[in-house]
Amino acid sequence: MKELTISSAESGQRFDKFLGKYLPKAGRPFLYKMLRKKNITLNGKKAAGSEILAPGDKVKLFFSEETIDLFTGKTPINSYDIGFESLIIYEDEDIMLINKPAGMLSQKAAAGDVSLCEYLISYLYSSKKVSDESLRAFTPSVANRLDRNTSGLITAGKTLRGLQRLSEAFRTRMADKYYLALVRGDVSRDYSLEGYLQKDEKTNTVHIKNEGDNSERIKTEVSPVCSNNGFSLVRIKLLTGKTHQIRAVLSSCGFPILGDKKYGVGFNGAGRQMLHSYQLVWNDTEYTAPLPADFERLAKKLGLI
Repeated sequence: MKELTISSAESGQRFDKFLGKYLPKAGRPFLYKMLRKKNITLNGKKAAGSEILAPGDKVKLFFSEETIDLFTGKTPINSYDIGFESLIIYEDEDIMLINKPAGMLSQKAAAGDVSLCEYLISYLYSSKKVSDESLRAFTPSVANRLDRNTSGLITAGKTLRGLQRLSEAFRTRMADKYYLALVRGDVSRDYSLEGYLQKDEKTNTVHIKNEGDNSERIKTEVSPVCSNNGFSLVRIKLLTGKTHQIRAVLSSCGFPILGDKKYGVGFNGAGRQMLHSYQLVWNDTEYTAPLPADFERLAKKLGLI
């Protein structure tokens, strides 16, 4: 028999969801059978599986250690040392704000990828902020994503509660995200741009449309920071957050991002799209990711900072 105590990181989810994560090799029919037979109990009582877990709840598994080991299917945590601590902008018990370098995936695109999520879990595991037990119940993950070659501030949930808080803040627009971009063209006024975004699966690009058949509605605000000799530094506020939204919107307005070969043209000195997620405003607090060296260097060369 094994007794588990639900932590704050594991609370807030359905009991059957927790069991499915903790015993991923067991299968849902088997878990429900064990609940009916009281071989799995919650706070000493028979449970249906639909209960919402709270911190301190007691779960008893009336299985042998061998059976538990078989059903947990423990996976070793790989160690990735990239100086992750230097990327942390903010951290508390539930959430993290991270300054993602350009070139790093936010999440895996293929099985063999190493993304920000893997670096995050490696950091939390090596610093003993998560354990094998807690990872069976919940896997820390990013709450929003950035394109691989976009740098800057990205949010992550260390706990289910943290991920839910972040998701709700973005859904209700209680948290505002701001970006900086270096673009071709003189941006001399503010723009509030609305439309519909349609994705082309074959080319992995999106297109801005005025009508919304099978498209997603988007809204973007663009403000000039500085213009000089046919180039501008602009500040973008995302009111919706869709794939490639900023890149496609700026290109459609005639202000392509420097270095963005997919939606504009390459530019000498820009090895990737010059787009940086630089600020999150949440609960009247501003969190800022410093400009990366390549962005700052090009902005200075163009006389924009």
